[in-house]
Amino acid sequence: MTNAELAILSLVAEKPRHGYEIESVIEERGMREWTEIGFSSIYYLLKKLEGEELLEGRLEAAERGPARKAYRITPAGWKVLKEGVLEALSIPQPCYTPLHLGLANLPSITHEEAQASLHAYHQALLDRLSNLHARWEAQRPLPYFVEAMFEYAVAMIETERQWIVKFIRQVETEENDKD
Repeated sequence: MTNAELAILSLVAEKPRHGYEIESVIEERGMREWTEIGFSSIYYLLKKLEGEELLEGRLEAAERGPARKAYRITPAGWKVLKEGVLEALSIPQPCYTPLHLGLANLPSITHEEAQASLHAYHQALLDRLSNLHARWEAQRPLPYFVEAMFEYAVAMIETERQWIVKFIRQVETEENDKD
């Protein structure tokens, strides 16, 4: 099960939802920061999960406009959700970031370009950290598991920020040693 499928399944497990409501919850909770789920893939995933009999869709009358298809989790969906959560909590997954490709190809650019790019990366981390703290504060009080999600995200960004500062110094030292 992909992260996007697990995210959709978990949102429907909270309560029956239609596609637009799922999109609203994803936006409201900032879920795109930590799971790869695009707006255009929501309906595709709902149909896929319904086809796998993990969700059940039913047309429901809307307050305005045409009827909407609301999805409910099935007993098989609950089983798959539980398995997915247990796996996510117990098995670390590899992380594939473009930064790795940039580091692997560092010799193809100048030291000046590397330093400028790394400083921009550092600033982007600071911006992300600031935005994360603001969203965290705006949503408090939160359940302990949501607090844990924010704490984890902050810790990961802060660790990466510390590493990038150290690496920038290393690149600068490398350049000075060549002179």
